[in-house]
Amino acid sequence: MILTSINKKEALRYMGCKDGECVQPLSDTVNECEKLVLSACAPKYLYTVLPLFFEENGVRLGENGVLLSGGDISKHLNGCHSAVLMCATLGREIDLLLRRLQITDMAAAVAADALASAAIEQVCDEAEREIFTAVKAIGRTWRFSPGYGDLPLDVQPLLLNILSAQKKIGLAVTDSNMMTPTKSVTALIGLSDSEIKGAARSCEGCNMKDKCNFRKSGGHCGT
Repeated sequence: MILTSINKKEALRYMGCKDGECVQPLSDTVNECEKLVLSACAPKYLYTVLPLFFEENGVRLGENGVLLSGGDISKHLNGCHSAVLMCATLGREIDLLLRRLQITDMAAAVAADALASAAIEQVCDEAEREIFTAVKAIGRTWRFSPGYGDLPLDVQPLLLNILSAQKKIGLAVTDSNMMTPTKSVTALIGLSDSEIKGAARSCEGCNMKDKCNFRKSGGHCGT
């Protein structure tokens, strides 16, 4: 997968610019940093499809697989018979770029970080489009990631292990359950034999809702 451009308006929203608008000096910085991020990123993704088994304490991926605990993931996957488990990353060069900019140019580091965040979402969107040219389902949910709602982050290494992510694309998890490279995502998409109603993502399920700058300004993150 190759990225040729990044949604700069989305990146500016990550930077706190209302409606994705900014003054000229900042716009110039973002334009220059877009080139740096595009040059550094090497997008990759993996996926597999697993059957779901609903239990009292959550949802199990595969008959004897990982248990996804919490009420939010159970509600999210309700009515689904299986799920796509996917992960995606921009690669380690992005982390090196961000660390270098943090030392040499803090304004550029902030812009590059926001651009990289927008870029990984674009990679996930494109990966999802490619996945669902091969995986057929009448209904599907949106992407649900560890850390969203009450699905704990400590399930992250278990999910990546299913995908052999470290071996295949260099994606691993630290002892504090943060992914490395940092601009990476794991997610689950439920599959159903019928249309899924009310499948829109909501701020109410997000564990960042009480301290989210987008919500304070009357917007949302769009993820």
